[in-house]
Amino acid sequence: MPVPQESPQVGRRVRGMRDKQGRIFDAAAALFAENGFARVTTQQISDRADIAAGTLFRYAASKGELLLMVYNADFRSALDFAEHRARAYDDPVETVLELIRPTVRSAARSAENTVAYQRELLFGPPDEKYRAEGLALVARLEAMIADRLAVDARARGLESPRLEELSRLAGRSVFAVLHLALARPATGAHPGYDPLTDLRAQIAQIVAGFFAALHTSVTKPEDRRGN
Repeated sequence: MPVPQESPQVGRRVRGMRDKQGRIFDAAAALFAENGFARVTTQQISDRADIAAGTLFRYAASKGELLLMVYNADFRSALDFAEHRARAYDDPVETVLELIRPTVRSAARSAENTVAYQRELLFGPPDEKYRAEGLALVARLEAMIADRLAVDARARGLESPRLEELSRLAGRSVFAVLHLALARPATGAHPGYDPLTDLRAQIAQIVAGFFAALHTSVTKPEDRRGN
């Protein structure tokens, strides 16, 4: 069956939309990096992208959504890199640390923008497209952690009816401590704080708790024979 072809007019319109979106993305990314989220205006972004302010709002409803658009791309790249790197590690604590390390390093480039991104991600309007994309990335990170811990548990013979539940809880716990670590610079507390050192210790506690919970819920061979 022949594949339907786009009309030249539709093709030009789609290319035009992609071009504008790319220019908006590049302008927003550059201005946020140069000046920080608080000092950038949507007018500056539209001027640098060389589009009308009204056109800008067809692609993002607010400055916060523009930040989400830019930082979602950074978050996605960090997860792609982490997923590849983490395969080289056997120890579950180091594996989980490797899954979040690229995100921590990316966030360190601008504490102000990272804190603003976290705020928009967690508390922004629920119907924003880029917020939904960002939350999907959070879910992806949590699932990556949960899946790896489940693999390690099965390798240790820790089959349990609660394995999936407990691994999901561990994944969410790791994101929670990651979120607090990324937000910490906004508090001004603990100068000289090393987030990766602190995160390694907290991840070790979460992983230890995960395996301890599994040990108490594991299905023993004699229990299976009795059913």
